[in-house]
Amino acid sequence: MRLSSGDIYPTFQDMINYRNKDLLEAFGKHLREIRESNGISQETLAYNANIPVSQVGRIERGEINTTISTIYLISQALKVDFIDLMSFDLNEID
Repeated sequence: MRLSSGDIYPTFQDMINYRNKDLLEAFGKHLREIRESNGISQETLAYNANIPVSQVGRIERGEINTTISTIYLISQALKVDFIDLMSFDLNEID
């Protein structure tokens, strides 16, 4: 974990950022699994959701904290219920 300060111990904000990264990565992994199980490419998903293809990749890698609106667009493009897209194993988060 990269610390925001020069300290050897993480700050509260460091811990929040670390946990959020794990959450984003777990969501991205879940999204990728759904997309691939439906045989949809990142390009097709991006086109159908009207978002940049680079954004799909960044979401799947857990690099960005996307909006609920974008998640809704993705769920519509994948033809899955929004709640199914948001239902992933939180136990994978350290």
